[in-house]
Amino acid sequence: MSTFKQSIFLRIYAGLVCLVALVAILAYIIVQVINYQRAQDYREQMADGVAHVIAEVVARQPTVQSQKDWLADVSRVLELDLNFVPRTEINLSRTERNRLQDHHAIVRYDASKAIGDIYAQVDGQPNVYLHMQVDKLTEVQIKMIPILVLEDLTYFPGAEQQRLKELQPYFSYPLAFKKLSELNLDMDQLSRLRTDKTQTILLYRDSATMQGTTISAVSAYTNVPNRVLVLGPVPIFNWLPFKVFAGITLFSLFLLIMGVYFLILPLERKIGKVRKALNRVRKGSLDTRVTIEGSDEVANLGISFNMMTDHIQRLIEAQQELTRAVSHELRTPVARVRFGMEMLTDTDDYDARISQMEMIDKDIEELNKLIDEIMTYAKLEQGTPSLHFENVVIKDVLQQVIGEFDRIKKDKIISSQLPAQDITAEAEYRYLHRVVQNFVGNALRYCNSTVRVSGGIEDGFAYVCVEDDGAGIPEKDRAKVFEAFARLDDSRTRASGGYGLGLSIVSRIAYWFGGRVEVDQSPLLGGARFTMTWPIRQSSKQTMHPQKKVVTSE
Repeated sequence: MSTFKQSIFLRIYAGLVCLVALVAILAYIIVQVINYQRAQDYREQMADGVAHVIAEVVARQPTVQSQKDWLADVSRVLELDLNFVPRTEINLSRTERNRLQDHHAIVRYDASKAIGDIYAQVDGQPNVYLHMQVDKLTEVQIKMIPILVLEDLTYFPGAEQQRLKELQPYFSYPLAFKKLSELNLDMDQLSRLRTDKTQTILLYRDSATMQGTTISAVSAYTNVPNRVLVLGPVPIFNWLPFKVFAGITLFSLFLLIMGVYFLILPLERKIGKVRKALNRVRKGSLDTRVTIEGSDEVANLGISFNMMTDHIQRLIEAQQELTRAVSHELRTPVARVRFGMEMLTDTDDYDARISQMEMIDKDIEELNKLIDEIMTYAKLEQGTPSLHFENVVIKDVLQQVIGEFDRIKKDKIISSQLPAQDITAEAEYRYLHRVVQNFVGNALRYCNSTVRVSGGIEDGFAYVCVEDDGAGIPEKDRAKVFEAFARLDDSRTRASGGYGLGLSIVSRIAYWFGGRVEVDQSPLLGGARFTMTWPIRQSSKQTMHPQKKVVTSE
Protein backbone atom coordinates (compact mmCIF):
# COMPACT_ATOMS: atom_id res chain seq x y z
CA MET A 1 0.00 0.00 0.00
CA SER A 2 2.89 2.35 0.80
CA THR A 3 4.38 1.66 -2.65
CA PHE A 4 1.05 2.56 -4.25
CA LYS A 5 0.92 5.87 -2.35
CA GLN A 6 4.51 6.73 -3.20
CA SER A 7 4.41 5.83 -6.91
CA ILE A 8 2.78 8.39 -9.16
CA PHE A 9 2.92 5.93 -12.07
CA LEU A 10 1.01 3.24 -10.16
CA ARG A 11 -1.59 5.71 -8.96
CA ILE A 12 -2.17 7.20 -12.41
CA TYR A 13 -2.12 3.76 -14.05
CA ALA A 14 -4.59 2.34 -11.52
CA GLY A 15 -6.70 5.47 -11.88
CA LEU A 16 -6.75 5.07 -15.66
CA VAL A 17 -7.71 1.41 -15.38
CA CYS A 18 -10.57 2.27 -13.00
CA LEU A 19 -11.57 5.21 -15.18
CA VAL A 20 -11.68 3.08 -18.36
CA ALA A 21 -13.70 0.43 -16.53
CA LEU A 22 -16.17 3.01 -15.22
CA VAL A 23 -16.50 4.67 -18.63
CA ALA A 24 -17.04 1.27 -20.27
CA ILE A 25 -19.75 0.37 -17.74
CA LEU A 26 -21.38 3.78 -18.13
CA ALA A 27 -21.24 3.51 -21.94
CA TYR A 28 -22.82 0.05 -21.77
CA ILE A 29 -25.64 1.32 -19.53
CA ILE A 30 -26.24 4.31 -21.84
CA VAL A 31 -26.34 2.05 -24.90
CA GLN A 32 -28.83 -0.24 -23.17
CA VAL A 33 -31.06 2.66 -22.15
CA ILE A 34 -30.91 4.22 -25.61
CA ASN A 35 -31.53 0.90 -27.34
CA TYR A 36 -34.46 0.11 -25.07
CA GLN A 37 -36.19 3.28 -26.25
CA ARG A 38 -35.03 2.78 -29.84
CA ALA A 39 -36.34 -0.79 -29.85
CA GLN A 40 -39.69 0.37 -28.46
CA ASP A 41 -39.94 3.08 -31.12
CA TYR A 42 -38.95 0.55 -33.80
CA ARG A 43 -41.64 -1.91 -32.67
CA GLU A 44 -44.29 0.79 -32.74
CA GLN A 45 -43.17 1.99 -36.18
CA MET A 46 -43.26 -1.55 -37.59
CA ALA A 47 -46.61 -2.35 -35.99
CA ASP A 48 -48.25 1.00 -36.68
CA GLY A 49 -49.00 0.57 -40.39
CA VAL A 50 -50.08 -3.08 -40.19
CA ALA A 51 -52.34 -2.45 -37.21
CA HIS A 52 -53.90 0.56 -38.93
CA VAL A 53 -54.62 -1.38 -42.11
CA ILE A 54 -56.15 -4.30 -40.18
CA ALA A 55 -58.24 -1.88 -38.11
CA GLU A 56 -59.42 -0.14 -41.29
CA VAL A 57 -60.39 -3.40 -42.99
CA VAL A 58 -62.13 -4.66 -39.83
CA ALA A 59 -64.09 -1.42 -39.57
CA ARG A 60 -65.43 -1.93 -43.13
CA GLN A 61 -66.92 -5.32 -42.30
CA PRO A 62 -70.72 -5.04 -42.20
CA THR A 63 -71.37 -6.80 -38.88
CA VAL A 64 -69.59 -7.55 -35.66
CA GLN A 65 -69.70 -11.25 -36.45
CA SER A 66 -68.14 -10.70 -39.85
CA GLN A 67 -65.43 -8.68 -38.15
CA LYS A 68 -64.67 -11.54 -35.81
CA ASP A 69 -64.77 -14.04 -38.68
CA TRP A 70 -62.36 -11.93 -40.70
CA LEU A 71 -60.00 -11.62 -37.75
CA ALA A 72 -60.14 -15.38 -37.25
CA ASP A 73 -59.21 -15.97 -40.89
CA VAL A 74 -56.31 -13.52 -40.70
CA SER A 75 -55.16 -15.06 -37.41
CA ARG A 76 -54.89 -18.47 -39.04
CA VAL A 77 -52.93 -17.09 -41.98
CA LEU A 78 -50.63 -14.91 -39.89
CA GLU A 79 -50.33 -17.52 -37.14
CA LEU A 80 -51.07 -14.74 -34.68
CA ASP A 81 -53.67 -14.21 -32.01
CA LEU A 82 -56.01 -11.41 -33.22
CA ASN A 83 -59.07 -10.49 -31.17
CA PHE A 84 -60.98 -7.74 -29.45
CA VAL A 85 -60.31 -6.81 -25.82
CA PRO A 86 -62.54 -4.59 -23.70
CA ARG A 87 -61.13 -1.15 -23.11
CA THR A 88 -61.84 -1.48 -19.41
CA GLU A 89 -59.23 -4.26 -19.13
CA ILE A 90 -56.39 -2.01 -20.28
CA ASN A 91 -54.88 0.76 -18.21
CA LEU A 92 -53.56 3.31 -20.67
CA SER A 93 -51.17 6.15 -20.06
CA ARG A 94 -51.90 9.56 -21.43
CA THR A 95 -49.36 9.11 -24.23
CA GLU A 96 -50.84 5.74 -25.22
CA ARG A 97 -54.38 7.14 -25.19
CA ASN A 98 -53.35 10.00 -27.47
CA ARG A 99 -51.66 7.61 -29.91
CA LEU A 100 -54.78 5.43 -30.13
CA GLN A 101 -57.00 8.46 -30.70
CA ASP A 102 -54.72 9.47 -33.60
CA HIS A 103 -55.22 5.96 -35.10
CA HIS A 104 -51.71 4.87 -34.23
CA ALA A 105 -50.85 1.58 -32.57
CA ILE A 106 -49.24 1.04 -29.19
CA VAL A 107 -46.90 -1.82 -28.33
CA ARG A 108 -46.32 -3.33 -24.91
CA TYR A 109 -43.32 -5.61 -24.95
CA ASP A 110 -42.58 -8.16 -22.23
CA ALA A 111 -38.82 -8.78 -22.42
CA SER A 112 -38.95 -11.73 -20.01
CA LYS A 113 -41.38 -13.61 -22.30
CA ALA A 114 -40.29 -12.00 -25.58
CA ILE A 115 -43.94 -11.28 -26.38
CA GLY A 116 -45.34 -8.03 -27.77
CA ASP A 117 -48.99 -6.97 -27.36
CA ILE A 118 -50.21 -4.57 -30.06
CA TYR A 119 -53.35 -2.49 -29.56
CA ALA A 120 -55.20 -0.38 -32.13
CA GLN A 121 -58.48 1.51 -32.18
CA VAL A 122 -61.25 0.35 -34.57
CA ASP A 123 -63.72 2.91 -35.85
CA GLY A 124 -67.24 2.05 -34.78
CA GLN A 125 -66.03 -0.01 -31.81
CA PRO A 126 -66.06 2.38 -28.83
CA ASN A 127 -65.81 -0.33 -26.17
CA VAL A 128 -63.05 -2.56 -27.48
CA TYR A 129 -59.55 -2.38 -28.89
CA LEU A 130 -58.06 -4.53 -31.61
CA HIS A 131 -55.41 -6.75 -30.01
CA MET A 132 -52.58 -8.68 -31.64
CA GLN A 133 -50.07 -10.78 -29.73
CA VAL A 134 -46.72 -11.36 -31.47
CA ASP A 135 -44.11 -13.74 -30.09
CA LYS A 136 -42.01 -14.03 -33.25
CA LEU A 137 -41.89 -12.51 -36.70
CA THR A 138 -41.88 -15.06 -39.53
CA GLU A 139 -41.50 -14.77 -43.30
CA VAL A 140 -45.20 -15.63 -43.74
CA GLN A 141 -46.20 -12.69 -41.57
CA ILE A 142 -43.93 -10.33 -43.49
CA LYS A 143 -45.39 -11.52 -46.79
CA MET A 144 -48.91 -10.97 -45.47
CA ILE A 145 -48.31 -7.25 -44.90
CA PRO A 146 -48.52 -6.25 -48.60
CA ILE A 147 -51.52 -8.61 -49.02
CA LEU A 148 -53.35 -6.77 -46.25
CA VAL A 149 -52.47 -3.45 -47.88
CA LEU A 150 -53.74 -4.75 -51.22
CA GLU A 151 -56.99 -5.85 -49.58
CA ASP A 152 -57.41 -2.34 -48.22
CA LEU A 153 -56.77 -0.94 -51.70
CA THR A 154 -59.62 -3.02 -53.14
CA TYR A 155 -62.03 -0.68 -51.39
CA PHE A 156 -60.62 2.23 -53.45
CA PRO A 157 -60.77 1.16 -57.09
CA GLY A 158 -59.16 3.69 -59.35
CA ALA A 159 -57.82 5.68 -56.40
CA GLU A 160 -55.10 3.32 -55.29
CA GLN A 161 -52.34 5.91 -55.57
CA GLN A 162 -54.29 8.37 -53.46
CA ARG A 163 -55.01 5.67 -50.90
CA LEU A 164 -51.31 4.85 -50.61
CA LYS A 165 -50.63 8.49 -49.85
CA GLU A 166 -53.23 8.36 -47.08
CA LEU A 167 -51.68 5.21 -45.62
CA GLN A 168 -48.08 6.42 -45.90
CA PRO A 169 -48.08 8.47 -42.63
CA TYR A 170 -48.78 5.24 -40.70
CA PHE A 171 -45.82 3.39 -42.25
CA SER A 172 -42.22 4.21 -41.41
CA TYR A 173 -41.07 2.78 -44.74
CA PRO A 174 -42.12 3.68 -48.31
CA LEU A 175 -45.31 2.34 -50.00
CA ALA A 176 -45.34 2.66 -53.78
CA PHE A 177 -46.32 1.11 -57.10
CA LYS A 178 -43.27 0.46 -59.22
CA LYS A 179 -42.45 -1.08 -62.58
CA LEU A 180 -40.75 -4.46 -62.53
CA SER A 181 -37.89 -3.02 -64.54
CA GLU A 182 -37.07 -0.67 -61.67
CA LEU A 183 -36.54 -3.47 -59.13
CA ASN A 184 -33.55 -5.27 -60.61
CA LEU A 185 -35.14 -8.71 -60.09
CA ASP A 186 -33.68 -11.97 -61.29
CA MET A 187 -35.49 -14.30 -63.74
CA ASP A 188 -36.88 -16.55 -61.02
CA GLN A 189 -38.40 -13.65 -59.12
CA LEU A 190 -39.91 -12.17 -62.31
CA SER A 191 -41.37 -15.52 -63.24
CA ARG A 192 -42.99 -16.02 -59.84
CA LEU A 193 -44.61 -12.59 -59.95
CA ARG A 194 -45.95 -13.02 -63.50
CA THR A 195 -47.27 -16.54 -63.09
CA ASP A 196 -48.85 -16.14 -59.65
CA LYS A 197 -50.60 -12.83 -59.09
CA THR A 198 -50.97 -13.61 -55.37
CA GLN A 199 -47.26 -14.21 -54.96
CA THR A 200 -45.18 -12.02 -52.64
CA ILE A 201 -41.41 -12.05 -52.79
CA LEU A 202 -38.93 -10.61 -50.33
CA LEU A 203 -35.84 -8.70 -51.39
CA TYR A 204 -32.89 -8.57 -49.02
CA ARG A 205 -30.31 -5.83 -49.46
CA ASP A 206 -27.12 -5.68 -47.38
CA SER A 207 -25.74 -2.18 -47.79
CA ALA A 208 -22.61 -0.62 -46.34
CA THR A 209 -24.46 2.65 -45.93
CA MET A 210 -25.94 3.94 -42.67
CA GLN A 211 -29.25 2.30 -43.60
CA GLY A 212 -27.67 -1.15 -43.28
CA THR A 213 -29.57 -4.36 -44.10
CA THR A 214 -33.10 -3.87 -45.47
CA ILE A 215 -36.04 -6.00 -46.59
CA SER A 216 -38.51 -5.11 -49.33
CA ALA A 217 -41.81 -6.94 -49.95
CA VAL A 218 -43.06 -7.03 -53.55
CA SER A 219 -46.60 -8.14 -54.53
CA ALA A 220 -48.39 -8.14 -57.86
CA TYR A 221 -51.59 -6.05 -58.17
CA THR A 222 -53.87 -6.76 -61.09
CA ASN A 223 -55.85 -3.50 -60.81
CA VAL A 224 -52.75 -1.45 -61.69
CA PRO A 225 -51.29 -2.69 -65.01
CA ASN A 226 -47.56 -3.30 -65.25
CA ARG A 227 -47.12 -2.31 -61.64
CA VAL A 228 -46.28 -4.13 -58.43
CA LEU A 229 -46.77 -2.95 -54.86
CA VAL A 230 -43.46 -2.44 -53.10
CA LEU A 231 -43.25 -2.08 -49.33
CA GLY A 232 -39.84 -0.92 -48.23
CA PRO A 233 -36.98 -0.97 -48.03
CA VAL A 234 -37.61 -1.75 -44.35
CA PRO A 235 -34.43 -1.32 -42.27
CA ILE A 236 -33.52 -4.17 -39.94
CA PHE A 237 -33.05 -2.95 -36.37
CA ASN A 238 -29.39 -2.19 -35.75
CA TRP A 239 -28.42 -2.40 -32.11
CA LEU A 240 -25.36 -0.20 -32.60
CA PRO A 241 -25.83 2.17 -35.54
CA PHE A 242 -23.11 4.60 -36.55
CA LYS A 243 -24.76 7.60 -34.89
CA VAL A 244 -25.09 5.83 -31.56
CA PHE A 245 -21.58 4.39 -31.84
CA ALA A 246 -20.08 7.76 -32.73
CA GLY A 247 -22.01 9.53 -29.97
CA ILE A 248 -21.06 6.99 -27.30
CA THR A 249 -17.43 7.02 -28.48
CA LEU A 250 -17.20 10.81 -28.34
CA PHE A 251 -18.93 10.89 -24.97
CA SER A 252 -16.56 8.19 -23.62
CA LEU A 253 -13.53 10.07 -24.95
CA PHE A 254 -14.79 13.23 -23.28
CA LEU A 255 -15.19 11.41 -19.96
CA LEU A 256 -11.72 9.86 -20.34
CA ILE A 257 -10.19 13.25 -21.11
CA MET A 258 -11.88 14.83 -18.10
CA GLY A 259 -10.92 11.87 -15.91
CA VAL A 260 -7.27 12.03 -17.01
CA TYR A 261 -7.31 15.78 -16.42
CA PHE A 262 -8.53 15.34 -12.85
CA LEU A 263 -5.99 12.53 -12.33
CA ILE A 264 -3.14 14.76 -13.49
CA LEU A 265 -4.47 17.95 -11.85
CA PRO A 266 -3.10 17.19 -8.32
CA LEU A 267 0.30 16.33 -9.81
CA GLU A 268 0.26 19.50 -11.91
CA ARG A 269 -0.71 21.57 -8.86
CA LYS A 270 2.12 20.09 -6.78
CA ILE A 271 4.68 20.63 -9.55
CA GLY A 272 3.36 24.17 -9.98
CA LYS A 273 4.07 24.87 -6.31
CA VAL A 274 7.62 23.61 -6.70
CA ARG A 275 8.06 25.71 -9.86
CA LYS A 276 6.78 28.85 -8.11
CA ALA A 277 9.07 28.16 -5.16
CA LEU A 278 12.03 27.79 -7.54
CA ASN A 279 11.20 31.13 -9.13
CA ARG A 280 11.09 32.80 -5.71
CA VAL A 281 14.42 31.23 -4.75
CA ARG A 282 15.90 32.39 -8.04
CA LYS A 283 14.85 35.94 -7.11
CA GLY A 284 16.65 35.65 -3.77
CA SER A 285 13.93 34.48 -1.36
CA LEU A 286 15.95 31.71 0.24
CA ASP A 287 13.44 31.29 3.07
CA THR A 288 10.92 29.86 0.55
CA ARG A 289 9.70 26.35 1.40
CA VAL A 290 7.31 23.95 -0.35
CA THR A 291 4.32 22.57 1.56
CA ILE A 292 4.63 18.78 1.51
CA GLU A 293 1.47 16.86 0.58
CA GLY A 294 1.40 13.06 0.52
CA SER A 295 4.36 10.74 0.16
CA ASP A 296 4.80 10.29 -3.61
CA GLU A 297 7.69 11.28 -5.88
CA VAL A 298 6.53 14.90 -6.08
CA ALA A 299 6.38 15.04 -2.28
CA ASN A 300 9.93 13.66 -2.23
CA LEU A 301 10.85 16.34 -4.76
CA GLY A 302 9.39 18.94 -2.41
CA ILE A 303 11.36 17.48 0.50
CA SER A 304 14.54 17.56 -1.61
CA PHE A 305 13.77 21.15 -2.59
CA ASN A 306 13.31 22.17 1.04
CA MET A 307 16.51 20.37 2.00
CA MET A 308 18.31 22.10 -0.87
CA THR A 309 17.09 25.56 0.14
CA ASP A 310 17.96 24.79 3.77
CA HIS A 311 21.42 23.76 2.66
CA ILE A 312 21.88 26.79 0.42
CA GLN A 313 20.68 29.14 3.14
CA ARG A 314 22.93 27.46 5.67
CA LEU A 315 25.90 27.62 3.27
CA ILE A 316 25.39 31.31 2.71
CA GLU A 317 25.04 31.95 6.42
CA ALA A 318 28.08 29.76 7.09
CA GLN A 319 30.03 31.57 4.40
CA GLN A 320 29.16 34.93 5.93
CA GLU A 321 30.02 33.68 9.42
CA LEU A 322 33.20 32.08 8.10
CA THR A 323 34.23 35.32 6.44
CA ARG A 324 33.67 37.30 9.62
CA ALA A 325 35.32 34.68 11.85
CA VAL A 326 38.30 34.13 9.54
CA SER A 327 38.96 37.83 9.32
CA HIS A 328 38.90 37.99 13.11
CA GLU A 329 41.04 34.89 13.60
CA LEU A 330 43.65 36.05 11.10
CA ARG A 331 44.13 39.46 12.67
CA THR A 332 45.85 38.20 15.84
CA PRO A 333 48.63 36.05 14.26
CA VAL A 334 49.12 38.59 11.46
CA ALA A 335 49.43 41.40 14.01
CA ARG A 336 51.98 39.34 15.95
CA VAL A 337 53.96 38.63 12.78
CA ARG A 338 53.95 42.34 11.95
CA PHE A 339 55.04 43.19 15.50
CA GLY A 340 57.79 40.59 15.29
CA MET A 341 59.03 42.04 11.99
CA GLU A 342 59.16 45.50 13.56
CA MET A 343 61.09 44.10 16.49
CA LEU A 344 63.60 42.53 14.11
CA THR A 345 64.25 45.86 12.48
CA ASP A 346 64.64 47.63 15.82
CA THR A 347 67.18 45.31 17.50
CA ASP A 348 70.72 44.25 16.67
CA ASP A 349 70.89 41.61 19.41
CA TYR A 350 71.44 38.22 17.77
CA ASP A 351 69.71 36.23 20.52
CA ALA A 352 66.72 38.57 20.48
CA ARG A 353 66.51 38.22 16.71
CA ILE A 354 66.59 34.41 16.97
CA SER A 355 63.87 34.46 19.67
CA GLN A 356 61.72 36.82 17.64
CA MET A 357 62.12 34.71 14.48
CA GLU A 358 61.06 31.61 16.42
CA MET A 359 57.94 33.43 17.59
CA ILE A 360 57.24 34.56 14.02
CA ASP A 361 57.69 30.97 12.84
CA LYS A 362 55.18 29.79 15.46
CA ASP A 363 52.73 32.44 14.32
CA ILE A 364 53.15 31.33 10.70
CA GLU A 365 52.63 27.72 11.77
CA GLU A 366 49.49 28.83 13.59
CA LEU A 367 48.31 30.51 10.38
CA ASN A 368 48.93 27.29 8.45
CA LYS A 369 46.95 25.29 10.98
CA LEU A 370 44.13 27.81 10.86
CA ILE A 371 44.07 27.66 7.07
CA ASP A 372 44.02 23.84 7.19
CA GLU A 373 41.12 23.92 9.64
CA ILE A 374 39.24 26.38 7.48
CA MET A 375 39.84 24.33 4.33
CA THR A 376 38.70 21.14 6.07
CA TYR A 377 35.58 22.82 7.40
CA ALA A 378 34.78 24.36 3.99
CA LYS A 379 35.23 21.02 2.26
CA LEU A 380 32.84 19.31 4.65
CA GLU A 381 30.35 22.16 4.77
CA GLN A 382 29.94 23.27 1.17
CA GLY A 383 29.54 20.04 -0.74
CA THR A 384 29.82 16.29 -0.73
CA PRO A 385 33.42 15.37 0.16
CA SER A 386 35.23 12.50 -1.48
CA LEU A 387 34.80 9.74 1.09
CA HIS A 388 36.37 6.27 0.78
CA PHE A 389 34.49 4.04 3.20
CA GLU A 390 36.13 0.84 4.36
CA ASN A 391 35.80 -1.59 7.23
CA VAL A 392 37.62 0.12 10.09
CA VAL A 393 38.58 -1.63 13.34
CA ILE A 394 37.20 0.77 15.94
CA LYS A 395 39.69 -0.40 18.57
CA ASP A 396 42.68 0.51 16.33
CA VAL A 397 41.45 4.07 15.86
CA LEU A 398 40.89 4.59 19.57
CA GLN A 399 44.28 3.10 20.50
CA GLN A 400 46.09 5.25 17.94
CA VAL A 401 44.58 8.46 19.30
CA ILE A 402 45.27 7.43 22.89
CA GLY A 403 48.89 6.72 21.95
CA GLU A 404 49.25 10.12 20.28
CA PHE A 405 48.05 11.96 23.40
CA ASP A 406 50.06 9.84 25.87
CA ARG A 407 53.11 11.99 25.11
CA ILE A 408 51.42 15.31 25.77
CA LYS A 409 48.80 14.52 28.41
CA LYS A 410 51.16 15.61 31.21
CA ASP A 411 49.58 14.66 34.54
CA LYS A 412 46.16 13.83 33.05
CA ILE A 413 44.85 10.24 33.05
CA ILE A 414 43.37 8.65 29.89
CA SER A 415 41.38 5.51 30.72
CA SER A 416 39.75 3.35 28.07
CA GLN A 417 37.17 0.66 27.65
CA LEU A 418 37.70 -0.58 24.10
CA PRO A 419 35.73 -2.99 21.89
CA ALA A 420 37.06 -6.34 20.69
CA GLN A 421 39.49 -6.49 17.80
CA ASP A 422 36.89 -7.94 15.44
CA ILE A 423 34.40 -5.08 15.93
CA THR A 424 34.40 -3.13 12.66
CA ALA A 425 32.25 -0.52 10.94
CA GLU A 426 32.31 1.20 7.57
CA ALA A 427 33.98 4.63 7.85
CA GLU A 428 36.66 6.88 6.41
CA TYR A 429 39.64 6.17 8.66
CA ARG A 430 41.22 9.64 8.64
CA TYR A 431 37.91 11.40 9.35
CA LEU A 432 37.04 8.97 12.14
CA HIS A 433 40.54 9.51 13.54
CA ARG A 434 39.88 13.27 13.36
CA VAL A 435 36.65 12.90 15.34
CA VAL A 436 38.26 10.90 18.17
CA GLN A 437 41.31 13.17 18.14
CA ASN A 438 39.13 16.25 18.55
CA PHE A 439 37.07 14.65 21.32
CA VAL A 440 40.17 13.60 23.30
CA GLY A 441 41.92 16.93 22.74
CA ASN A 442 38.96 18.89 24.04
CA ALA A 443 38.55 16.52 26.98
CA LEU A 444 42.22 16.90 28.01
CA ARG A 445 41.94 20.65 27.68
CA TYR A 446 38.94 21.02 29.98
CA CYS A 447 39.11 18.01 32.34
CA ASN A 448 40.33 18.10 35.92
CA SER A 449 42.31 14.90 35.83
CA THR A 450 40.61 12.03 33.96
CA VAL A 451 39.45 11.32 30.42
CA ARG A 452 37.66 8.11 29.45
CA VAL A 453 37.58 6.75 25.87
CA SER A 454 35.17 4.01 24.70
CA GLY A 455 33.52 2.68 21.55
CA GLY A 456 31.64 -0.23 20.05
CA ILE A 457 28.45 -1.28 18.27
CA GLU A 458 24.89 -1.19 19.51
CA ASP A 459 21.73 -2.12 17.54
CA GLY A 460 23.37 -1.84 14.13
CA PHE A 461 25.13 1.46 14.86
CA ALA A 462 28.76 2.12 15.67
CA TYR A 463 29.81 4.76 18.20
CA VAL A 464 32.82 6.41 19.74
CA CYS A 465 32.57 8.17 23.08
CA VAL A 466 34.90 10.44 25.10
CA GLU A 467 34.07 11.62 28.65
CA ASP A 468 35.87 13.87 31.12
CA ASP A 469 35.58 14.93 34.75
CA GLY A 470 35.59 18.65 34.05
CA ALA A 471 32.91 21.28 34.58
CA GLY A 472 30.85 19.99 31.67
CA ILE A 473 28.75 22.06 29.28
CA PRO A 474 25.47 23.72 30.33
CA GLU A 475 22.47 22.23 28.59
CA LYS A 476 21.53 25.54 26.96
CA ASP A 477 24.98 25.77 25.31
CA ARG A 478 25.29 22.17 24.09
CA ALA A 479 23.95 22.85 20.59
CA LYS A 480 26.13 25.97 20.26
CA VAL A 481 29.43 24.11 20.65
CA PHE A 482 28.96 22.50 17.22
CA GLU A 483 28.71 25.87 15.45
CA ALA A 484 31.71 27.20 13.58
CA PHE A 485 34.04 29.42 15.65
CA ALA A 486 31.84 28.97 18.71
CA ARG A 487 33.81 29.52 21.92
CA LEU A 488 31.83 29.34 25.14
CA ASP A 489 34.51 31.27 27.01
CA ASP A 490 34.78 33.81 24.16
CA SER A 491 38.53 33.29 24.19
CA ARG A 492 40.49 33.61 20.97
CA THR A 493 43.95 33.11 22.45
CA ARG A 494 46.31 30.19 22.21
CA ALA A 495 45.89 29.63 25.92
CA SER A 496 42.59 27.86 25.34
CA GLY A 497 43.76 26.21 22.15
CA GLY A 498 41.96 25.74 18.83
CA TYR A 499 39.87 28.07 16.75
CA GLY A 500 36.31 26.95 17.44
CA LEU A 501 36.20 24.82 14.28
CA GLY A 502 36.96 21.40 15.70
CA LEU A 503 33.48 20.39 16.84
CA SER A 504 31.81 21.93 13.81
CA ILE A 505 34.09 19.74 11.65
CA VAL A 506 33.09 16.73 13.77
CA SER A 507 29.43 17.64 13.22
CA ARG A 508 29.89 17.68 9.44
CA ILE A 509 31.83 14.40 9.49
CA ALA A 510 28.95 12.79 11.40
CA TYR A 511 26.52 14.19 8.82
CA TRP A 512 28.43 12.72 5.87
CA PHE A 513 28.78 9.42 7.74
CA GLY A 514 24.97 9.32 7.92
CA GLY A 515 25.10 9.64 11.69
CA ARG A 516 25.03 12.32 14.36
CA VAL A 517 27.04 13.78 17.18
CA GLU A 518 25.76 14.82 20.58
CA VAL A 519 27.00 16.05 23.93
CA ASP A 520 25.52 15.45 27.37
CA GLN A 521 26.71 14.88 30.95
CA SER A 522 28.89 11.88 31.70
CA PRO A 523 27.16 9.55 34.16
CA LEU A 524 30.55 8.13 35.27
CA LEU A 525 32.83 11.19 35.48
CA GLY A 526 30.32 14.01 35.81
CA GLY A 527 31.80 16.20 33.07
CA ALA A 528 31.02 16.42 29.36
CA ARG A 529 30.41 13.32 27.28
CA PHE A 530 30.81 13.59 23.48
CA THR A 531 29.41 10.75 21.33
CA MET A 532 29.26 10.17 17.60
CA THR A 533 27.06 7.36 16.19
CA TRP A 534 26.78 6.20 12.58
CA PRO A 535 25.48 3.14 10.64
CA ILE A 536 27.89 0.23 10.51
CA ARG A 537 26.93 -0.24 6.82
CA GLN A 538 26.80 2.90 4.69
CA SER A 539 24.62 1.28 2.02
CA SER A 540 21.79 0.60 4.50
CA LYS A 541 19.20 3.34 5.01
CA GLN A 542 18.86 3.26 8.75
CA THR A 543 17.06 5.77 10.92
CA MET A 544 19.17 7.24 13.68
CA HIS A 545 17.90 6.85 17.21
CA PRO A 546 19.38 7.37 20.68
CA GLN A 547 22.01 4.76 21.45
CA LYS A 548 22.85 3.29 24.82
CA LYS A 549 26.54 3.75 25.54
CA VAL A 550 27.31 0.05 26.00
CA VAL A 551 30.87 -1.17 25.52
CA THR A 552 31.06 -4.52 23.75
CA SER A 553 34.30 -5.75 25.34
CA GLU A 554 37.38 -4.64 27.20
